[in-house]
Amino acid sequence: MNRSKAGRQGEARAARALEKAGLKIIARNIRSPYGEVDLIALEGETVVFAEVKSWTSFGMENLQNSVDKKKQSRIIETAKDFLANHSEFDEYAIRFDVVFISSQKVIHIPSAFEEET
Repeated sequence: MNRSKAGRQGEARAARALEKAGLKIIARNIRSPYGEVDLIALEGETVVFAEVKSWTSFGMENLQNSVDKKKQSRIIETAKDFLANHSEFDEYAIRFDVVFISSQKVIHIPSAFEEET
């Protein structure tokens, strides 16, 4: 299976897991000049920007390091771009989650990172 197809399947599994946890998926694969956000969801009056990471052969500690400061910055800037174009979410809180996917499990980490001020 190629990386693109595996990525789409991982994102679909992550979306199902988030929906099962009560979130509503409102967008997928949002791109901006700064980067991409895999999933955008609503949880009450919180807009959740979720990065999805799939893995097969390396450990969780390596995977957690894959969402480094540079990647976080790209996600945050893309989130800002999305929000600038969607004023209906002006009064909503925002949160950045990471969803790790393996063949056996889905690990959802709410508030995995935040913008440094």
